[in-house]
Amino acid sequence: MIETLGGAFLIALMRITDVTIGTFRTIMVVQGRKYQAAVAGFFEVLVWIFAMRYIVQHMDNMYNLLGYAIGFSLGNILGITLEQRVALGYVQINIVSRHKTAEIAEQLRIKQYGVTILPGEGKSGEISILIAIIKRKFLKELMNTVETIDKRAFITVQSSRPYRGFMHGSRV
Repeated sequence: MIETLGGAFLIALMRITDVTIGTFRTIMVVQGRKYQAAVAGFFEVLVWIFAMRYIVQHMDNMYNLLGYAIGFSLGNILGITLEQRVALGYVQINIVSRHKTAEIAEQLRIKQYGVTILPGEGKSGEISILIAIIKRKFLKELMNTVETIDKRAFITVQSSRPYRGFMHGSRV
């Protein structure tokens, strides 16, 4: 019985590992990090092949199949959780504040974020739009800064892939 459950546990661990690596690889592919994605893909598939080899040799054991499914599920959870903590890549933040645009821009610049202010026009008149492109790992800090100044600011966040140029004063 210990060998039966041990095999299922081993398969689950291998699936957790390869799915976690696969999550990072997918994000690297989307961000155009082809060499890092290739290295991650190598290890992802290597672990997966070992897991499949073991499963095929012991397919009569239902616990192995459950271990495979559990490992896949937990690997997704762990992969996403770790990726959120590592926060690879960049994001573009668009901020619209009805009355506190200048104050938000000033505080963000004090904290070394590069901020551009664009004029805009909405249904109720003229507005200003603050735009910042930052590393994702700084997103929570930037959001906290904005929300302490204007809790009602309209904020959007989207993935960004800088192409070229220099972002003066930013935390790049």
